[in-house]
Amino acid sequence: MPIINRIAGYIEDMKQWRRQLHKHPELLFDCHETSAFVVEKLKEFGVDEIHTGIAKTGVVVIIKGQNGGDGTVLGLRADMDALPMQENPGLEYASVYDGKMHACGHDGHTAMLLGAARYLAETRNFTGRVALIFQPAEEGGGGGELMVREGIMERFGITEVYALHTSIDADTGHFFTVPGAIMAAVDEFEIKVKGVGGHAASPQKTVDPLVAGVGIVTAMQTIISRNHDPMRDAVCSVTQFHAGTTSNVIAETAFINGTIRTFDEEDRLMILQRIKEVAAGQASAYNCEAEVVLTKGYPVTVNNPQKTEFAVEVAKEISGEAAVKNNAGKELGAEDFSYMLKERPGSFLFLGQGNGRGLHNTNFDFNDEASPYGASYFARLVEKAQPVVL
Repeated sequence: MPIINRIAGYIEDMKQWRRQLHKHPELLFDCHETSAFVVEKLKEFGVDEIHTGIAKTGVVVIIKGQNGGDGTVLGLRADMDALPMQENPGLEYASVYDGKMHACGHDGHTAMLLGAARYLAETRNFTGRVALIFQPAEEGGGGGELMVREGIMERFGITEVYALHTSIDADTGHFFTVPGAIMAAVDEFEIKVKGVGGHAASPQKTVDPLVAGVGIVTAMQTIISRNHDPMRDAVCSVTQFHAGTTSNVIAETAFINGTIRTFDEEDRLMILQRIKEVAAGQASAYNCEAEVVLTKGYPVTVNNPQKTEFAVEVAKEISGEAAVKNNAGKELGAEDFSYMLKERPGSFLFLGQGNGRGLHNTNFDFNDEASPYGASYFARLVEKAQPVVL
């Protein structure tokens, strides 16, 4: 079965929804306008239940199947929030808010799930129930974790969960995923190096935190190259280094910041520990002090093998066997859908949208031609998992 015919008829509507969302991006949990738009459309579709205010601005929608909703409950999730980025001008539907932009395709994810909601509410060609999860704060806020903590799995009886993410690494309408770990755990580190500032013409009267900071950054490169098993995937990247304000002053402090990506908890703990040891040792070598703050972020996103096999079969029905890769390898990006997959079995797939600017780029734009593939995939997951027996 290719794209569902009825959903193909929604293409123009999904495009308009998506572009409206793109024009009005919101950050983290402040998705008030976005969730209001979602609720307005869901009411038009005639869904059975709409629950708002979950994780502040999250929405969970229930659509019942032909047997009145008895049976299993599939959860389908889309993230709604944008990024704190300034969009480059040019699009007629470009962001109207300075410093806010849909640069990760969440506008498209939401539009696709709305398309699936409309179809499922109109056709009811399934048994049991489906719970549509519109989530805020994926981009660093942990909205998925908060929705789980607020009990959506138990409250709505969700038995399995699925999500999609757009990708420029595949042709439009192609899918790829992998069973097991698919996206990395993410952690952050901040290191404040303390010295004694003073006049740059009298360095002997100072304790230079910049030199110590350079030593720390250089030594940190050995954590992956010398302390970590090269047969396993991990990244430790320094992304910020700030020290000083002018040419003739040796600074009092230096600041170092970065990210860690791992798939193994043992690796994660080792890297975090080595960062503390390296910072302390290098700072001491230069008569400085180092204060290290480690912030644990999203855990590894782990696909259930059986549910992933099922999801892949559904994707093949939509796009054809040649357009679906079921062992595409892991990604070192991170996802807070990981919290939902820790609570319930399910799967996370990438949906190709063709070549273009990459995610988190100021020129990124979701390809609306991908929408009917994603909406059809969501809808067929429900129909295939909960078939109507004639």
